[in-house]
Amino acid sequence: MSHATLNASTSRDKGSSNSRRLRLSGSIPAVVYGEGVTPLPIAVDAKSFRTAVSGEQGLNSLIELDADGQKFLVMAREIQRHPVRGTVAHIDFQVVDPNEPVVAEVPLHIIGDAVEVRHADWEVDQQMFSIEVRTRPDQIPTHIDVDITELKVGGTIRVEELVLPKGVVPAGDPTVSVVTSRPGRTAAVKTTAAPEAGE
Repeated sequence: MSHATLNASTSRDKGSSNSRRLRLSGSIPAVVYGEGVTPLPIAVDAKSFRTAVSGEQGLNSLIELDADGQKFLVMAREIQRHPVRGTVAHIDFQVVDPNEPVVAEVPLHIIGDAVEVRHADWEVDQQMFSIEVRTRPDQIPTHIDVDITELKVGGTIRVEELVLPKGVVPAGDPTVSVVTSRPGRTAAVKTTAAPEAGE
């Protein structure tokens, strides 16, 4: 797995007013932290950061960070955004060991066709759109497929039933529902009308 590269400056001053000046100049205030690492305030170029996380891995990209000669292998673990503009306001970079597992959030992609559900005029209800997994940084998948082909009426697909790549395990509750099925409008009308028909 290739690593993105990103240069950082360690000379930024703390404080909200200094952070605002950084953002106006096209930089993002950030901090580097990790086991055995003293938290290091830095600043990174906003455009360069977007480039570093623009690949398939997105925010799960491994980044070789060069902070004025101090080099770290990091991941962008917490992104704070401006509440109105949505621009990145602050980044927490976590130093990672390529041989040790980390927890990462990975998107879930629905694939297949739940024929039985569709024919019964029911609907597929996606409960989760991403999942936290534990794996080595270089094994984080870009996404995980959720195959709904065998989903039955009233059925549920849980985290523990997902097919995960080798070396990847769920980081949360394996019994949580990922996808369920529910009555569609037509099916709901039929269910409501059924007692009257019996009468």
